[in-house]
Amino acid sequence: MTAETAVVLPVLVMLMLLLVWGVLVAAAQLRCIDAAGLAARAAARGERDAATRARAVAPAGAAVDVVESGDTVRVLVEADCPGLGALGSGMSMKVSAVAVAANEAVLGRE
Repeated sequence: MTAETAVVLPVLVMLMLLLVWGVLVAAAQLRCIDAAGLAARAAARGERDAATRARAVAPAGAAVDVVESGDTVRVLVEADCPGLGALGSGMSMKVSAVAVAANEAVLGRE
């Protein structure tokens, strides 16, 4: 019984680390989605600090790109989600989200 436990325990620890990493990646993805939506709504209202607001909600080190074109505003939020522990560099993943909103400043002039 002890030998089997010694063999299975590292596998269980690795599985637990993978599950925790998966939850962290999902949380980073959700934060990117929230940040993109928030920034798109803010930029659509004509607020100039939309990217700053997005960075406050997005994961640390996220890149925020706000593009106004015609009657729409498009926001792209990208962030790196590093892996855990010694496998961090091999397991890093990039998460991103895009949100588009109607530019209210342009629509209000029509």
